[in-house]
Amino acid sequence: MLVFSVFMISSIYSILKPEKKLRIYNPVDVNPRLVDQSLLHVNNNHKIGDFSLINQNGDIITQDDYKDKIYVSDFFFTTCPTICPIMTHNMVKVQEEFKNDSTVMLLSHSVTPEIDSVSVLRDYANTKGVIDGKWNITTGDKKHIYELARKSYFAVVDEGDGGDQDFIHTENFILVDRKRQIRGYYDGTLDQEIERLIGDIKTLQKEYLKN
Repeated sequence: MLVFSVFMISSIYSILKPEKKLRIYNPVDVNPRLVDQSLLHVNNNHKIGDFSLINQNGDIITQDDYKDKIYVSDFFFTTCPTICPIMTHNMVKVQEEFKNDSTVMLLSHSVTPEIDSVSVLRDYANTKGVIDGKWNITTGDKKHIYELARKSYFAVVDEGDGGDQDFIHTENFILVDRKRQIRGYYDGTLDQEIERLIGDIKTLQKEYLKN
């Protein structure tokens, strides 16, 4: 009877326990310091804007390459001696976890595109173990990349115009769902945050299985 009672209580708890669901981030849900002034009032339907970037193979990468995918985005530069090597190492962990899962992809943006040419990115990708088709590390127009960081991903605190003197540096990983909505922010330098990110990706996958 005791075993049966424990089993019943566990079953009832499992049924009644609300399943974790990730929030959808709109500009009003994010630290106002991260949000461009023009978007502070937006409280619904925020999506990552269209983009056109160049990856480590010289291929043009757009939002169409991420259609119906869950993906993790970050901003880095290949010559960074501080947080970027840690972030890349942790992104490799995410890549490894979902290596055989075609529904999950990764997208890194260089914040020094004038330095990070295709050949530089190719060497970096080879050194770090980037899997082509799974993880695009990209360069492109600086103003475009910086506008994505500030107006789509809300990844950086400092303001700027993407000009020659502008520079952003952020440890944020951003989780984006199949509808191009932001579903989470994570410190890409911390192991526990990477574990949380991996768990949230799996939560998001379960959410889609039920819909």
